[in-house]
Amino acid sequence: MVRMSKGTSLVRKLIRENSIRNLFVGKREEERDWEGQPLTSGSSYWIKELSPLANVVVARCSRILLLSSEELRQNFEDEVPDSAKHVSKYARNLLEYCSFKALAVATQVTDYLSDKDFRRLTFDMMLSWEAPAADQKPSAKVDIESTVGQSAFVRLGPAVFGVADTVSVYGQFDALTTSTGGHLPFPVYDKYLGELGKAIKTMRNQAMPSELTNLQLAKGENVIEVEGTVATQPVLQHIGVSAWPGRLTLTDKALYFESIGVVSYDKPKRFNLEADLRHVIKPELTGPWGTRLFDKAILYKSNANPEAVVLEFPEFTGHSRRDYWLAIIREIISVHQFVRKFQVGEIGQAEALSRALLGISRLRATWEVNHMLPSQPESILTFSMAEELPGGDLILQALAESLPSGDREVLNAVAGSKPKISGLYARSAVATLASLGFSSLKGTGTAVDASLPVGEFLIGDLTPLEKAVLQSRDSHKKVELAQATINGVKVDGIGTNIAVMKELFKPLNAAILWINALQSWDEPFKTSTFLIICSYLILRNLLGYVLPIFILCLAVFMIWFRQGGDGSVAGEVRVMAPPSQNTVEQLLALQQALSQVEELIKSGNIVLLKIRALLFSTVPQATDQVVIALVILSFSIAVLPFKVTLLMMLWEMFTRQMPVRQESTERILRRLREWWYSVPAVPVNLMKPEEEKKKK
Repeated sequence: MVRMSKGTSLVRKLIRENSIRNLFVGKREEERDWEGQPLTSGSSYWIKELSPLANVVVARCSRILLLSSEELRQNFEDEVPDSAKHVSKYARNLLEYCSFKALAVATQVTDYLSDKDFRRLTFDMMLSWEAPAADQKPSAKVDIESTVGQSAFVRLGPAVFGVADTVSVYGQFDALTTSTGGHLPFPVYDKYLGELGKAIKTMRNQAMPSELTNLQLAKGENVIEVEGTVATQPVLQHIGVSAWPGRLTLTDKALYFESIGVVSYDKPKRFNLEADLRHVIKPELTGPWGTRLFDKAILYKSNANPEAVVLEFPEFTGHSRRDYWLAIIREIISVHQFVRKFQVGEIGQAEALSRALLGISRLRATWEVNHMLPSQPESILTFSMAEELPGGDLILQALAESLPSGDREVLNAVAGSKPKISGLYARSAVATLASLGFSSLKGTGTAVDASLPVGEFLIGDLTPLEKAVLQSRDSHKKVELAQATINGVKVDGIGTNIAVMKELFKPLNAAILWINALQSWDEPFKTSTFLIICSYLILRNLLGYVLPIFILCLAVFMIWFRQGGDGSVAGEVRVMAPPSQNTVEQLLALQQALSQVEELIKSGNIVLLKIRALLFSTVPQATDQVVIALVILSFSIAVLPFKVTLLMMLWEMFTRQMPVRQESTERILRRLREWWYSVPAVPVNLMKPEEEKKKK
């Protein structure tokens, strides 16, 4: 376990002396070691395995921890297993060890995100992580145009508590580098951390506002977001053909809407997001007088609110406000589903909710940095992202296992033991929010303890949560490739799609034609051979092996085709494109197709109505005939063995068109058709809906 007593006392002393800026770096042009001496390649504190920039970062970490670089290196040698000290990865693992320990202390400073030197230090950590070894020779002075790649941000970003989450760190990096080509420059990173600090402060100020006393929030319920207080950004609730403006408030337990009254807001409507009520929330179209024109609203309903609630977020262009609220409401619902599914304890529940709050803050900060909402806002939210990814259940399971259980004896045992460790425990999200000023979280006991184990950062290895995320990303890439092929084969036009479907059904059509050819006795030898083989299988009780053998043959065919086959069959589907049609011809074809579908539906209804007439004895004579036939059939099935019944059905189907039986078969089928045509259909009474009574 990381021992942080010295570092913590130093941080507190610097806070009292109002000299927190001297904690990280002095002057950019001359780096110094932990004793304040200039840091050069000939210095006794220079680590020869590290690059110049990595040495500078380690020197800053040593000043935070009140340890020399050599002492940090010795601690690394003593605490980290031998597998993490291999020559090929020694420099990177040593840098990770120093960075993780320093960040665990530096992030205990209140409002650390607003400190520019802290931002520069964390960026330099990522920059040096990409080239930590001495033989890579990166420049000791990092100019403002240097950028950080995805691997460095994914590895060290979650260690800067609040800046990123292990589950959503890839989505966070992609959102920040949308306009920079997949590389993160320091100005963007610096602005992001500044906006993140502002977003958390805004959420903190909304935690207990005096103007929201009308909501009567429960104890421990925190306000996350409020919308509708500005006249230019209203929120409208649609009820029938009318729309009512009001104020929308989201907390970590519920959603509130207050309609604007004459003097103040009316009594709020509360929608519980914490309970298991089968919540349904999705985008919705709205418009004047009940029309569906504008895609700027959300629809919410649950078991407690079966009547759908439609809330609109009007804006001139786009629907960013709607997408933002849709994403954060889903995140709150998802985190409570996570708590219920894995039966997370009280401290673990507080940690999960805090992760969700930090994710919402990151989404807001990213929106401000890019001046636009990410195209997939759920990719920045921890629990929503886990539900969207393939294998997300494994991610959530690993996340649940990493949450603290609150067992004080276990925590003391972890803190007191000093075996060799491969990682350092991460700081809890609850403690992070408390350090950033959430007063409502400061009294939660062990949940705010910075040393509370919440998973860990492994040195030179991946945690179970990181492995689950990587595995899920690999599966997601396969899904994206498959989706790209699906998008590529979609064609427009009814005629073209019908032509493609006909081509795909050719093997099935060929099988049907082959069976019809056997039934027609055009080639008596083939039909006789088929009947003899099928009869042998039935009489010898070998029919149960037919399906397994067919599946095995299918597998063998797939393996043979993968190896190349005979080269006569291509993987792609080749279809002769139908002649192009103008708009009028397409409309006529559509009308004709709809007419054919209508006729099929009518025919199906007539068949069902005739069956209903037979069941309810509308025609007693026909019903008696059906009853006699069913009784004979049931006795035959009960008396005769199943294989004999099956054999009789087989011979009946494949001998009815033999020259000997063809005339009698046609006569029987003709009598059956005549009998069926004589059965009337039951009448259908179409009832008009009753008019709604006028309101008095």
